Amino acid sequence: MLKVAWNNHYTIPLPEGHRFPMVKYDLIPEQLLYEGTIKEENIFSPDRIPESNLIAIHAKNYWEKLKYGRLTKEEIRKTGFPFSSELIRRERVILQGTIDCALFAMEFGIAMNVAGGTHHAFSDRGEGFCLLNDIAVAAKYLLESNLVGKVLVVDLDVHQGNGTADIFKKEDRVFTFSMHGMKNYPMKKETSDLDVPLPDHIGDDTYLKLLTYYLPKLVQDEEPDFIFYQSGVDVLRTDKLGRLDLTMHGCKERDQYVLQTCKTNKIPVAVSMGGGYSEKISDIVEAHANTFRLANQIYF
Repeated sequence: MLKVAWNNHYTIPLPEGHRFPMVKYDLIPEQLLYEGTIKEENIFSPDRIPESNLIAIHAKNYWEKLKYGRLTKEEIRKTGFPFSSELIRRERVILQGTIDCALFAMEFGIAMNVAGGTHHAFSDRGEGFCLLNDIAVAAKYLLESNLVGKVLVVDLDVHQGNGTADIFKKEDRVFTFSMHGMKNYPMKKETSDLDVPLPDHIGDDTYLKLLTYYLPKLVQDEEPDFIFYQSGVDVLRTDKLGRLDLTMHGCKERDQYVLQTCKTNKIPVAVSMGGGYSEKISDIVEAHANTFRLANQIYF
């Protein structure tokens, strides 16, 4: 069964004109339910992550700043979000959702979080719409629980997974792979175990050739027991922040290749949705919905 993490805390009010499309977190499951890709029994509602699991990755003093609302104005500005207690609750629920997805993936082969992919969160700070790093926390949980020995992070969001790269720079049990816009945010890149920087306006064919070259080599060389897939749809040519030229079909082919690679190699995969900032919310929802449709087709 395809297990899908979603909670009504995923969507919180933001000031009018805020460019982060929070509404997509309600529209994605609504669309999937409407078309019959998933049913109510596929959806589970995660709770808030225990603090002990959170501070396994995040610095305790940083967590206390979040918990007690002590971030400076500059720290808040860098996150991109107006600070609120609702936002912190949301982050904790998303983190637990990705841990739960990881556990379900070990049972069913795949599980998917409607949110997550908060790869710009460092251990001691947040930035770029990311306060806490769900993939890093979930990877650490699997490793420390002795459920897996080696994790591969496949980050195909248009922005480099700088926070994840920094968190695991000295962790041999986690291999970080990021294909991202060379000239896009963040301007100061961290060093992943493998970075594939992409020029502006790269299209479907070149993008997919790079992916189909690197991913199977990584699977063969690293022999991961588990994959976390950051499936941001800000690679679309319609994306306001992306600067790449992938079509909807190309983005779908990307997801199909990643998921089929995981299935063929019998590697459990937890999928986090990541970014998407197209002008039309329908483009964002459709691209994300394709990821769920493919998961159903390939696995179930």
